[in-house]
Amino acid sequence: MSLEGKTAPDFTLPRNGGGDVTLSALRPSKVVLYFYPKDDTSGCTKEAIGFTEAKAAFKAAGAIVVGISKDSAAKHDKFIAKHDLDVILASDADGDVCETYGTWVEKQMYGKKYMGVERATYLIDGAGTVVREWRKVKVPGHVDTVLAATQES
Repeated sequence: MSLEGKTAPDFTLPRNGGGDVTLSALRPSKVVLYFYPKDDTSGCTKEAIGFTEAKAAFKAAGAIVVGISKDSAAKHDKFIAKHDLDVILASDADGDVCETYGTWVEKQMYGKKYMGVERATYLIDGAGTVVREWRKVKVPGHVDTVLAATQES
């Protein structure tokens, strides 16, 4: 299920630092919306650090970076403090937004099947349309790829 060319499904979720983040309230900024499996795991930490390091470049391209996982906002706060992160992290504890974006999927590790969050990123333009979508993301080089697409759009 691709969302490219469609209006990004709106949401309001609790975020790090208290309060909520609402996707539509971020307009007219572009939004880099990335879904990741779990705070403080190696790949997710590398990805969050990468987006933090590139924050100024995303801002210069008119974009706000928002990460979503099923971790609680309190866990996000600890993750941010531990790694000095500077991105918005939203908590989708019940998984509704992950379901809506199609990132709650069956995964397999060591022969066991389980449900989890697929690493995925969506580039949303200032009008709220998904202009690019990356699924089954591999962390190395991903932030650079997303930044280049953000600068082009």
